[in-house]
Amino acid sequence: MAQHQTEQRTGAGTEEDAGSVFVDDTSDAAERERAHRERGTVRPITVVGNPVLHRECREVTEFGDELAALVDDMFASQRAAEGVGLAANQIGVDLKVFVYDCPDDDGVRHVGAVCNPELEELPADRRRLAEENEGCLSVPTAYCELARPDYAVVRGQDLQGNPIRVRGTGYFARCLQHETDHLYGRLYIDRLSKRDRRKALKTMEENTPRYETVPND
Repeated sequence: MAQHQTEQRTGAGTEEDAGSVFVDDTSDAAERERAHRERGTVRPITVVGNPVLHRECREVTEFGDELAALVDDMFASQRAAEGVGLAANQIGVDLKVFVYDCPDDDGVRHVGAVCNPELEELPADRRRLAEENEGCLSVPTAYCELARPDYAVVRGQDLQGNPIRVRGTGYFARCLQHETDHLYGRLYIDRLSKRDRRKALKTMEENTPRYETVPND
């Protein structure tokens, strides 16, 4: 996911879920992100129209050195493109894994990786929609307002295959939803009206991205 164009809102965090255990993705966030990207190699970003972005990705079944190296490359690529989230298919890899380096609406930095993510259904009292600008590294330079829940919980696995849950509020909640969508073949512009989708694609065509992309044949 691309960084916000506008200043983020400050909002209250959510209360602790009774009986729930969530991954700690805030401790040593800067050090962990730096270690990943320094080991990784920057790869170009695939853009809308590339087939890998428009189909559901394969499940991650092997949790070893190859997956770890991929995640390092994803962190390096995300930083080079100045993004806050990146799915594997955005660098052309057909696997269900995404990384993130994203603040929530309280300014707390979250860094991590999720394999085989699934968004949990929210109870009615948690489903509050926030309509804010959203952008995508695979639709470079284009932003559009999109309504999404301001709270999200993703269930998946870590790089060792252990079950994890990640929760986010505000901007980070949007990131978790955006990246999970990617791995099921959906871009944020697919959730827009036809008019707004055409506008976003036109903006992309008229501008030059600040990072390397993979040309579509």
